[in-house]
Parts: sequence; structure tokens; C-alpha cells
Amino acid sequence: MLRALLIWPVLLVLGTAIPAFAKRSPPPVHQAAEIEALVNKAAEMLEEQGTGAFDAFRRKGSSWRYGDVYLFVVDLRGIVLFNAAHPNREGRDLLHERDADGKQFHRDFVEVVSRSGSGWVDYMFPKPGQSAPSVKWSYVCATRVDGVEALIGAGVYVD
Repeated sequence: MLRALLIWPVLLVLGTAIPAFAKRSPPPVHQAAEIEALVNKAAEMLEEQGTGAFDAFRRKGSSWRYGDVYLFVVDLRGIVLFNAAHPNREGRDLLHERDADGKQFHRDFVEVVSRSGSGWVDYMFPKPGQSAPSVKWSYVCATRVDGVEALIGAGVYVD
């Protein structure tokens, strides 16, 4: 619970957090805490099992993938190693990809984990099965996958 309460100051300190006057609101505290716990647990599993964990992460209706929540893994060069909801993105260098608002969110993911080890990033991204972008906040944390420095993340759509 204490960790959940500490999220808001972290969001304000991160360079990727948006100004208070913007329209995007961060996820509710209970959702933020849930996503952080999921990603941190998945990071531990990745460090133990490597890419062998991807099969479990991909299963719909599991504790790793439910509703609009899914895990993604990106190496620190911006190559997508895994994306449960969008496997067509795997193997692609998306470091400079821009969202509907022009934000290079993969670059922001890498910057957050390189600077702080973990943190939140907001961006526009379609919900699974949709094409129109929605506001999404993702929590990312540093990890290693089969010896490769990477990040793992999951997010919540807030609109």
C-alpha cells in the first residue's frame, strides 16, 4: 500500500510525466499498484526463465494477460522482443516510433529504465482489437532476458 501511495510523486518527478494542466490523468492508485506488481513479478520470472517465460505471458485469461492488460518486452536498443497483444511488433526496431501525438514512447521507456530503473510513461496506443489510439500509461522496469539488458512493461488505458 505504501508503494502505491508513492507512485504519484514519482509520476511528477519523471521527465515523461505530463504537465498537470494536460488532459491525461494517471491511472487510479489501485490500478497502478496492480500493474507495478504484475510487471515486477514478470521481471523476476524473465530473469529466471528467459524467453521461456514468453509462452506463459502470451496466454489470454492468465494472470499475465487479462482484459486490456498485457506484457511487452523491449531491449534497450528499442527492439521489441515480446508483445503479447501485438506479436507482429516482435523483432522490430521501434525506438523512434511515434504515437498519434508525436511522442517517441519506446525511447521514453528506455530513458526511464536507464535513468531510474523503473517508472511510468504516458502515450497514445490502440486497445487490443481496436485501431483508434487511446490514452495509455505503462509501467516499465529494467530486466535481463537471456543476458540481454531489456525492459518489461504493462499498462492501463485510462480513457
